[in-house]
Amino acid sequence: MSGALARPGARVVIAGASLAGLAAARTLRTEGFDGELVLVGAEPHLPYDRTMLSKELLLGEVQEPRPLVDAAELEALDAEWLLGRRARALRADVREVELDDGRRLRFDALAIATGATPRRLPFAALDGVATFRDLDDARALRRALVPGARVVVIGGGFVGLEVAAAARHAGAEATIVEAAEQPLAPVLGTTVGAVFARLHREEGVAVHTDVQVRALEGRDRIERVVLEDGRMLAAEAVVVGIGAQPATSWLLGSGLALDGGVVCDERLATAIPGVVAAGDVARWHHPGLDALVRSEHWETAHEQGAAAARRLLHGPGGVAPFAPLPFVSSRQYDQILHVAGWPAPAAELVVLDGDPAESRLTAAYVAGGQVRAVLALNDPRGFRRLRRALGDGAPLAALAGATA
Repeated sequence: MSGALARPGARVVIAGASLAGLAAARTLRTEGFDGELVLVGAEPHLPYDRTMLSKELLLGEVQEPRPLVDAAELEALDAEWLLGRRARALRADVREVELDDGRRLRFDALAIATGATPRRLPFAALDGVATFRDLDDARALRRALVPGARVVVIGGGFVGLEVAAAARHAGAEATIVEAAEQPLAPVLGTTVGAVFARLHREEGVAVHTDVQVRALEGRDRIERVVLEDGRMLAAEAVVVGIGAQPATSWLLGSGLALDGGVVCDERLATAIPGVVAAGDVARWHHPGLDALVRSEHWETAHEQGAAAARRLLHGPGGVAPFAPLPFVSSRQYDQILHVAGWPAPAAELVVLDGDPAESRLTAAYVAGGQVRAVLALNDPRGFRRLRRALGDGAPLAALAGATA
């Protein structure tokens, strides 16, 4: 164990008590840290499986998401949990985190895992207009998804599409409004986006693309969404799913570099000694891409929390650079999409097998002569082979063989 954490009575504060923060806490304990451990979480809930919110929970398949920690592990972690509390400021000069209730937490090491907050539209707030990020959001939306309800989803990303699918499953009317040419286009390109636009239209969803929202109107509660081209969409519920921004406002003036997240080196260390970052809030130097990147994927947050804790425990010489292969899956109706790697809309989409028109394909994203990501729609077995090959650094020709 390195540095300050080797001292008796050392204290680690983890700002953020979701997956990345929990993974950091677990790793600290399992790899030998026996000092004080404090987790600060903005939500009043212990960590839970957030991936279930827009899938199983909204679909009514479960009443509550799966908890990520049980009573036995809580005892083993021997941590102080400060839930329903937010970090308000980092005072690096005195090694303290100030909370929103005025309490100040001294630390010897700090892991920043405060995640991201949903982007909002710059319109007046109305009842029935919500973002979708946490358990309380999901519970409220599930109550609104009733037969005949008119639900407008602003934003055609993964969460927006899953919310629209859940609305149709509940018998509600659903409309998607997307500013880009197709849903998912900013992430996966227009070819894949067109597949999902067609899928949702076939399921009875009205999909409006290449258009932005001008206003949300109603007296006290949402009544209609006004588009830039003048069209009006009646609505009893609106879900704003236009992405998220890293939760870094509490770090202004701390001395940390903030540029689309907390800027870290390839081992997740910040410029302040003994301070690391992990999860949606971290923007770190990826050695394979030679660029600063940020990932909002669940699996990456888990791996990153553990890697950041190891950086605190073992120092820069005791850990490898963090170079994950991000993975995300999305279930909409009876369609299952899997993606691994770092896709980019500007990359060339090379179809390896199947046909986008038939909603079954495996494909690779190629940029600069390198395979950056792989994708499979309704082919989980083929995806597993592609993912392994991509992780091994296989060239495009080998990936094509992996689908056979």
